[in-house]
Amino acid sequence: MASSQGMQLQLQPIIMMLVLVQLVVVVIFSLSAATIAAPTEQELKNLGCTNRCGNLDISYPFGMEANCYLNDNFFINCSESQPYLWDTNIGVTNILHEEGELRITNYISRRCYNQSGNLLPNDLYSWLTLAKFSISNSKNKFTAIGCDTLGSVQMADKNGSSVVATGCNSQCSSYDSVPNDGSCSGIGCCQTTIPKGVGQIEVFVNSFSHHVNITYFNPCSYAFVVEDGAFHFSTTYLKDFNSMEVPILLDWGIGDNETCEEAKKNQTSYACGDNSDCYEAQIGLGYICKCSKGYEGNAYISDGCKDIDECADPNLNQCVEESKCLNTPGNYTCYCPKRYHGDGRTDGTRCTAGRVLVLQIVIGIAIGALTVLVSSSWLYWIFSKRKHMKLKEKFFKQNGGLMLKQQLSRLERPTREAIKIFTLEELKWATNNYDDNRIVGRGGFGTVYKGILVDNTTVAIKKSQIMNQSQIEQFINEVVVLSQINHRNVVKLLGCCLETQVPLLVYEFITNGTLFEHIHNHIKASNLSWENRLRIAAETAGVLSYLHSAASVPIIHRDVKSTNILLDDNYIAKVSDFGASRLVPLDQDQLATVVQGTLGYLDPEYMLTNQLTEKSDVYSFGVVLVELITGKKVLSFDKPEKERSLARYFLSCMKNDRLFQVIDEQIEIEGIVEELTEVANIAKRCLIVKGEERPTMKEVAMELEGLINKKMMKHPWVKIDLNGEESEHLLGGKLSGFELDCTTSSSNTTTIGYDSVREHMMLPTDGGR
Repeated sequence: MASSQGMQLQLQPIIMMLVLVQLVVVVIFSLSAATIAAPTEQELKNLGCTNRCGNLDISYPFGMEANCYLNDNFFINCSESQPYLWDTNIGVTNILHEEGELRITNYISRRCYNQSGNLLPNDLYSWLTLAKFSISNSKNKFTAIGCDTLGSVQMADKNGSSVVATGCNSQCSSYDSVPNDGSCSGIGCCQTTIPKGVGQIEVFVNSFSHHVNITYFNPCSYAFVVEDGAFHFSTTYLKDFNSMEVPILLDWGIGDNETCEEAKKNQTSYACGDNSDCYEAQIGLGYICKCSKGYEGNAYISDGCKDIDECADPNLNQCVEESKCLNTPGNYTCYCPKRYHGDGRTDGTRCTAGRVLVLQIVIGIAIGALTVLVSSSWLYWIFSKRKHMKLKEKFFKQNGGLMLKQQLSRLERPTREAIKIFTLEELKWATNNYDDNRIVGRGGFGTVYKGILVDNTTVAIKKSQIMNQSQIEQFINEVVVLSQINHRNVVKLLGCCLETQVPLLVYEFITNGTLFEHIHNHIKASNLSWENRLRIAAETAGVLSYLHSAASVPIIHRDVKSTNILLDDNYIAKVSDFGASRLVPLDQDQLATVVQGTLGYLDPEYMLTNQLTEKSDVYSFGVVLVELITGKKVLSFDKPEKERSLARYFLSCMKNDRLFQVIDEQIEIEGIVEELTEVANIAKRCLIVKGEERPTMKEVAMELEGLINKKMMKHPWVKIDLNGEESEHLLGGKLSGFELDCTTSSSNTTTIGYDSVREHMMLPTDGGR
């Protein structure tokens, strides 16, 4: 009894050792069983697994040797360096692990006929049966070729059930009717899609008329399922489509209709390795595995997804140049150097210098900059001053400064000193750097800006266009002309600026716009009384008389028109725009010049002869008088020919005693009939075709001034009241018998460039008599 107890005590350690060994075996077996679904690279090497068959890379879960593939669905049969799917003749050309796709080749179906419509014995028949894989419906197309073809495909799912059929037909009567642009549009070639989940296909091809009458260019019909994008139709295929096989894409997955969530619950069969992610495969095909972001390799091997070293490739990381890149598992980190802070990334806060470093850099830069500044300041001062002087000298010469100095040197000292030379900065400040909102007018010679000088003086600044040499002469001419004019009814020239690329003139600013606006704007015209019109005409005539007779050197304005007559707040006339004016030597009565001016105002004699005289201004002034009387525009191209020219139309009405038929309706004619008639007669004489028969501007000015004086001599409190008979005699005789052809004309004046000689020369030669 004692001996048996002793033996039990001796066996207890041995029993405990056996139990411990059993537990260790169980644990090891459990651990090994958990990695069966996702083996390691070393385990596959130990099993003698190869990964190449011909040119095809074959890696797990696919394999060629026993225990080297996941299950029988992934077996690749390598026969004579040619990979086939399972033990079939289905050739494999590519395995796409991350997409869960497999590219194979499959035969086409073909039926051919002779000229008599008899079937030839060279038929081909296409069929395909898959086990757990499916034909991709999104990346394959059913295709048929031929001009007498009916192609169809019978399909079933991978379990052999749910049989469906589809197809398409293609017909054409001649080779030329088939488009040869690579598309399969239904003529000579047709295509259609296939449904999802197809695991079996049988392709049939038939003919409607056995290719009778088309065998010479299309003896056969073809049908097949092909990868989308791998087939491009050509009309040569109608004669002979020599391909025996076409590529097809298959979908595959791990498990049988198992989702990722369900697969992860059973780690003994879960096929995805470390550092990988699970994705749902096509419907009914389970799941596929892909390496996680920052990893690459085979996601179906336990240690197949390797970390990507983003730091080794600048295209894979976003670290700034001055930072350091540190690779981490599945990612990387950017580090800024010492004395910098930030995340070091181009898409983040980058690297910013710390305060101490910034202070050191600033001090270093300041010392260096100070040294450079001190050593080069005197050179910079000399060079900049020389450059500035050269630029000013260049613009001064370019803008006719030498010519202006030469012209001004001939003038008296007070005249020279009256013209101020403005700086570029002064005029920039005055116009708010030539803001478009400051523009008050545009003309043939430039743009006019409203400016406010430092002393709050409001001025008009005329900025000329970029000019050629002849235009520079006109600019200088305007300065010289205006510098010699001292008249209350002429826009005063205050100065000029020659420091810019284009020259600038500075005038006094006239606030109330142009006479043209007040005549032809209905609202403004109502405020322009006959008294104001008569006075404006007299003041303008006085200016022209002064230019022709009283100036030290006679001046011809050459562009008299209502837009060049400005009005101030009291409707005082101010004649402007002397850009086209000419000084007339005292020993000459006329000048030969290139015709300049504005259509409608131009002297017809000047247009024909190119001989400019003072009488040319007289004609233009006559047109302005007619504008004041009639309120009509000088040219109206939308009117009948006889009414297009205001001057000709006015003379026609005067000749036919119909003056009051064209009087501006804004003018109250009661009590001023005699004045209107006298002014109209003055205008008529100014518009005589022969210049020598026109009055001088001095005569015109005196007559208009006489009318005003005559009006002023009358007592303002005495009102002449004509009896009915006298009124009827004075007004009725003039206003009765109005004709409808005397109507208002409207058109904008047009700068010369239009042939108006014919219009003017059609005036009656006795119109001024």
